Amino acid sequence: MKTLTLASVYENQGLKDEALEIYKEILKNDSNNIEAKIAIKRLSSERKKFSGLNKEMKKFFVLMESDTEFKEFERWLLKLWI
Repeated sequence: MKTLTLASVYENQGLKDEALEIYKEILKNDSNNIEAKIAIKRLSSERKKFSGLNKEMKKFFVLMESDTEFKEFERWLLKLWI
């Protein structure tokens, strides 16, 4: 059963796409669900903000081999949260 709790767990584990799909399904079944509406808006805006960057940096992360590359990735992560 797909619930707000399950969606929240997915979201907290970084599984944003999976969480978003659950929130959408909840809203489809209950169009008055305020929590689902808020979560969809939040996750959708996050997706727009970071689209493209994630794929590029994921590839970089997977392929990095040196301490210098690790430091570069670390600086990129820090910029996201500042």
